[in-house]
Amino acid sequence: MSNSRTVDIVRVPLGERSYDILIGNGILPIVGPLLEERGLPKQTVIISDRNVAPRYLGPVEQSLKRSGCTVLRVIIPAGEKEKNLQRAGSIYTTLLRHRISRRSTILALGGGVVGDLAGFVAATYQRGVSFVQIPTTLLAQVDSSVGGKVGVNHPLGKNMVGAFYQPSFVLADAAVLRTLPRRELICGLGEVLKYGIILDERFFSYTRTFLPRALRGDRSVLQAMVRECCSMKAFVVSGDERESGLRAILNFGHTVGHALEKAGRFSVLKHGEAVLWGMMAETRAAQSMRILPERDAREIMTLLSRIPLPPMPRPAFRSLVATMRLDKKAIEGKIMCVLPTRIGAVNAPAPVDESVIGRVLQQMRRYKL
Repeated sequence: MSNSRTVDIVRVPLGERSYDILIGNGILPIVGPLLEERGLPKQTVIISDRNVAPRYLGPVEQSLKRSGCTVLRVIIPAGEKEKNLQRAGSIYTTLLRHRISRRSTILALGGGVVGDLAGFVAATYQRGVSFVQIPTTLLAQVDSSVGGKVGVNHPLGKNMVGAFYQPSFVLADAAVLRTLPRRELICGLGEVLKYGIILDERFFSYTRTFLPRALRGDRSVLQAMVRECCSMKAFVVSGDERESGLRAILNFGHTVGHALEKAGRFSVLKHGEAVLWGMMAETRAAQSMRILPERDAREIMTLLSRIPLPPMPRPAFRSLVATMRLDKKAIEGKIMCVLPTRIGAVNAPAPVDESVIGRVLQQMRRYKL
């Protein structure tokens, strides 16, 4: 376990695009020196939202200014609905009006929505500017801030417009998680459990033991979980940066999850909640198709069911199928899912008949948490 004075460093090895993930407790004030140390442009733009900015923008801005940086604040409304081309366009306008040059650094201070949106802006503004991720939710710290996926949603699908654009570094401060609403903590823990299911039986056992402490917000446990998850994601991303093979396994739970999220118009379920329901549904599908042994399915479902969730939306099945056929993993209109084969291992995205999905979703609607 890391103590409050320790900074853990996880390297994401990608050749000339390699970068560090710095994980610690109370480390927001080192962001300015880190920019200086790495020779990043000192004309900086902090993109944050109205929930995060009042709490954490001040320390970040002060640290940057002490290191000789100029700072432009761009504060957007909070929520998944802001992750769109219109909001990106309004940010471009702000940057142009303030004469932000190509020699600048954009810092994303917030959760996954802010990180994805700010990263998309950084990747496309004047054909690309330096970019730093400062994730403030558990989900963003263990998943979305690492790996360079940036983008926005389209009315016909989630994350359909985007790019692969790696940050210069990621700064994950466990101290910010103390103000995280319980619902956001739960969203992040879903992604934490995902890593054990798809990659590491040892970590699966660890999460089973320490989940109660994590649910109580124990910072030492959360910091350890962030470190382990980032190490696993760095391993996957370094072997498959642009998701042409191995990286696709990180989408476990996302085919069904994204469809449920969209069915609720991105307001009924949060992303992490939708993925948790998706992981349960896809585990049941793997069991139904006899890909996953019953004992492993039971252990996975038992662990996932320890996380409290809101009810699963009940949209028309046809609309869910239509959304899943538009998923980025879909091939020639076939629904493709990442399915567990045992605890700690999954297959590559494989076709799943819609009748299996329908049967599983009917079971899930009766599932009580």
